[in-house]
Amino acid sequence: MYPTLHNGDRLLVDKLPGTLTHLGGHKYIPKRGDIIIFNEDNLPGYVGTRQLVKRVIGLPGNKVVVENNTVRVYDQAHPNGFNPDKIGTYTINVPSAPNTTITLGKNELFVMGDNRPNSEDSRYFGPINLSQVIGKLWLRIYPLGQAHHF
Repeated sequence: MYPTLHNGDRLLVDKLPGTLTHLGGHKYIPKRGDIIIFNEDNLPGYVGTRQLVKRVIGLPGNKVVVENNTVRVYDQAHPNGFNPDKIGTYTINVPSAPNTTITLGKNELFVMGDNRPNSEDSRYFGPINLSQVIGKLWLRIYPLGQAHHF
């Protein structure tokens, strides 16, 4: 997730929204742009489940197209698509990214790391299921000089 996060950062994760929506019999759907922590067990070279930290790019029902180092998301509000890396709460310059096109199911998210050229994310292991989401990144508490609320 470099440059947003670095190895050795200490993070606090907000699990409350997911817990409350599950108690209400619903699935927790994070917002586009949120940084989430989730379980992934389809990683090449690893045995078992690993926890990953990635940014939500596509929401259930969205079509996500990564082409010529540009990300575009198509949904009902944006039938001509938009680039989530250029609007909203974050901006990312993407120097290199493999081409991908996928339409997400009703329980799927498309996630990407902020270090796009060097990130194992939904371009490689596919969309994640909402049930894999542990929580949303809430706070970086260490290093102290770089504490940040997300």
